[in-house]
Amino acid sequence: MAVIVTRARLSVPAAIVLLAALVSGCASGGAKKPPTGTPNPDKFLFDRGTENLNNHRWAVAREYFRQLVDTYPQSDYRADGKLGIGDTYVGEHSAESFVLGINEFREFLNFYPTHKRADYAQFKLAMCHFYQMRDPMRDQTETRDAIRELDTFVNRYPNSVFHDEGKQHLRDARDRLDKWDLQVGIQYYKFRWYAGAIGRLEPLIKDDPEFTNRDAAYYYLGESFLKFKQDARALPIFERLVNEFEKSEYLEAAKKRVAELKASVPAAAGKGQVP
Repeated sequence: MAVIVTRARLSVPAAIVLLAALVSGCASGGAKKPPTGTPNPDKFLFDRGTENLNNHRWAVAREYFRQLVDTYPQSDYRADGKLGIGDTYVGEHSAESFVLGINEFREFLNFYPTHKRADYAQFKLAMCHFYQMRDPMRDQTETRDAIRELDTFVNRYPNSVFHDEGKQHLRDARDRLDKWDLQVGIQYYKFRWYAGAIGRLEPLIKDDPEFTNRDAAYYYLGESFLKFKQDARALPIFERLVNEFEKSEYLEAAKKRVAELKASVPAAAGKGQVP
């Protein structure tokens, strides 16, 4: 007899539970309950979970941590066990497991907002999005989510041991997003739609003055201004490129433009050109 499957919209919690079951599959079965008479069964579960986590036995580690979280709600190890569950999902490093990891770390922050390891939970939550970022010319939803969560981490936990790493990942994520506008702006320039190039590149360097590849944005923005005979607007753009970069594939061309424009801009201004 054929089985007819109908489509139904699941609630977010229900979908996460279903996804967890699908990810776990039949890979479990290795975790054991604390032996009868164990003096600290919660510690037994935590230690076994940590041991398997360190050995990359994600499913087994998750079983131990899950037993701890579900069976010993008053345990001093419960919060760390909750983080351990999230870490097992990060370790599996798949789109499905990242979704489940995000859920675990977000629940931790809801349950333990002032916990001493709240910074770790926020950092890992952000990294679940970061690991899913796509190439600059593809969908950037995960990149935007990573930026949001990393920005929260950097600002909320300035003393975290992960702070410097978080700042670097935040820079990487912003660069990923900015490269979309950069590449679009360059394409507009090459298609001779200079107004479109200016519309992309000028806000880019204004909104993110630390963009790693801003030398390219400076160059094509300056060249686009020149196409409109706006020499006075082009000059400071090329000067920024020269002043901010010791090495760049656009550096020599920018220096040449600066020399040319410094000679022409004053004369043009004397003829009534608006600077």
